[in-house]
This record gives sequence, C-alpha cells and structure tokens, in this order.
Amino acid sequence: MTTVVAVTAGLSETSSTRLLTDRLVESLGRQTGEVSVQVVSLRELAHDVVDATLTGFASPRLQDALDKVAAADGLIVATPIYKASYPGLFKSFFDVMETDAVIGKPVLLAATAGTARHSLAIEHTLRPLFAYMQALVVPTGVFASTHDWGAEGATALEQRIDRATAELASLLKGAGTGRSRDDEFDLFSETFRSIAEGGRA
Repeated sequence: MTTVVAVTAGLSETSSTRLLTDRLVESLGRQTGEVSVQVVSLRELAHDVVDATLTGFASPRLQDALDKVAAADGLIVATPIYKASYPGLFKSFFDVMETDAVIGKPVLLAATAGTARHSLAIEHTLRPLFAYMQALVVPTGVFASTHDWGAEGATALEQRIDRATAELASLLKGAGTGRSRDDEFDLFSETFRSIAEGGRA
C-alpha cells in the first residue's frame, strides 16, 4: 500500500497547524482510499531533535520518525510561520535528516500563521528548502491564516486543501499533477478575494 507521512510542526498541544494537517489527511483520504497516512508530530520530538543537533546522534524514537519519512512514498509537511519563516524546530528536524532522504519524493507543503501577510512564506521559505533537498513539490501550497478558519475564508481554504491533495494523490499514482491549462478554478483570485471581502487580517 502507498504510504504518506504527515510531518506537523505545531508548537502547542492543540494548534492550527495540527488542525490543518488533519484536514489535509482527511482530504487525501477522500481523494484515494489506497493510502496509509502516519502523522509525525515534531512537538513530541523537540528534545530529541535538539539532542541530535548537538550530538550528531538520533534517539531511537527520532530515528524511527526519520526512517518513516525516508520510507514514505510521499509527504505532507505543515508548519507554523513566525516572523516570515518556519520555527527552528522544523528546520532542525530536516537538518538532522539525511540529505538524500526525500529526493524525488512528492511533497505537499502547508503553513499556518496569524495573519495573511505571511501568505507567501511557502514560496519564499519552504519551497526553496525542499528544492534543495530535491523533493518533488506539488504546485499548490496550502496556507491558512486566522481569516481562513472563519466563515469568510473557509470555502477558499477547503478548495486549496482539495486541490493540493488531488495533486499529491495524482503524483503518487504516477499520473503527474493531474492539472492542465484548462483548469477553470483561479486559486489565487478566489483566495485573495475572500481576504479582501472579509476585511484586513
């Protein structure tokens, strides 16, 4: 069976990043019933990641998480954004990972933040990281600010989630992204229209 690992970097016990991760996992399940998804929460591995950064050796449970990522057919990666970038815990996890662990692996990128001003963080911070690691990043990134969890932004967020997971599912099946120039849905216009109509974030 095809396996996907969802790496979630929310720093609080109940976070919008974990909520977004769960929504992405649910959507992927609707796209294809032939995928097994495991969730790796970096919050639970925080001390192990720091220790590995300092010593160069991964604890057994950190190594287990790293092995799951390396063995997965695809990844969902979700992180909070603080001050226009991902937190150190997120970067440190990928720093202790073998450089070639995700080469050619389909990866869906997602991020959360308190304001829509961070909406380009996926393109400016996450995509370059995974380009360096030679992963195959799906075209649609999923960003969710506080606005997106309200009534005004919920529809656009759901559309982004379903579109991104459809791309990941298609790549996992070896069918490309499933996208074409004939797509009628204008993702960015709909997203920014919902923000404008809902007021400033």
